[in-house]
Amino acid sequence: MPVSNVLLSLTTEDNDYQRGQAQAAQTAASSLGLRVDVQYAQNDAVLQVQQILTALQHKPKRYDAVISQPVGTSMEQPARLAVASDIAWGILNYEAPYISTLRKTSRVPVFEVSNDNLEIGRIQAKHASALLPNGGVVLYIEGPSTGGAAHLRFEGMQSAIPSNVELRVLKGDWTQASGRRCVTNWLGLSTSRNLGIAAVICQNDAMALGAREAFENSASGAQRNSWLSLPITGCDGLPSGGQDLVRRGVLAATVIVSPNAGTALELFAGSLKGRQIPARTACLPSSYPPEAQILQNRRTAAAH
Repeated sequence: MPVSNVLLSLTTEDNDYQRGQAQAAQTAASSLGLRVDVQYAQNDAVLQVQQILTALQHKPKRYDAVISQPVGTSMEQPARLAVASDIAWGILNYEAPYISTLRKTSRVPVFEVSNDNLEIGRIQAKHASALLPNGGVVLYIEGPSTGGAAHLRFEGMQSAIPSNVELRVLKGDWTQASGRRCVTNWLGLSTSRNLGIAAVICQNDAMALGAREAFENSASGAQRNSWLSLPITGCDGLPSGGQDLVRRGVLAATVIVSPNAGTALELFAGSLKGRQIPARTACLPSSYPPEAQILQNRRTAAAH
């Protein structure tokens, strides 16, 4: 039986989670007898669509499936073209309404694998509660509004955040550079020093690192020490990424969101054996460390 070729389209290589997606896919492909090619779109939605359309038209090497984590659009046009060519379509971490419609007529698998972004937001709200038991102002760094994940994480945060915690929202694009840039710009405002920011919560670990870099580079003396003493949290929680940063005290907490590209490949491989694939598969996140440990760590830090 010929080996099935899979194209994995990811947003950017400048992100631990996206690199983790690629690694998870390569590991799964090796064990499943698939061949996977990884492309990064440099955080450019137009480039990503062009890359996929070019791959769909690449005659010498026909892909049997395309699995994409969109930069900013739902990818409906390439999805329809893929399905029309009997190429399976999977989408990662994006709620695409057209999935159900395409499944009604498609002869190939069409499916979505997502993290539970509402739960991620709720976990980060618990982080805020543990870090600020007496309330306070949180600098909240959000991902881009396109794509749904950032919106759902914010919605989950708002649904569970204590009433005595106030959010001040900045916008990033999931990269470390964007976290550094938006916080640097914010620090340049005369009002930033008067808000009494008590914690920084970021929708991913890369932006959390960028925020910390901004504090390191944009202030000096006692002011710099004050900014760097703030607890900073992120999300993604890869073992060598966010979890390691928490163990080293760089971050106060993160949310473990396991890369799910491997899960998508497993679903596709199962379809080749005749298994039915659900339209949507959700992967559950978890706090690192547990909320009770975060609170204990803050108490210990305060005592010293």
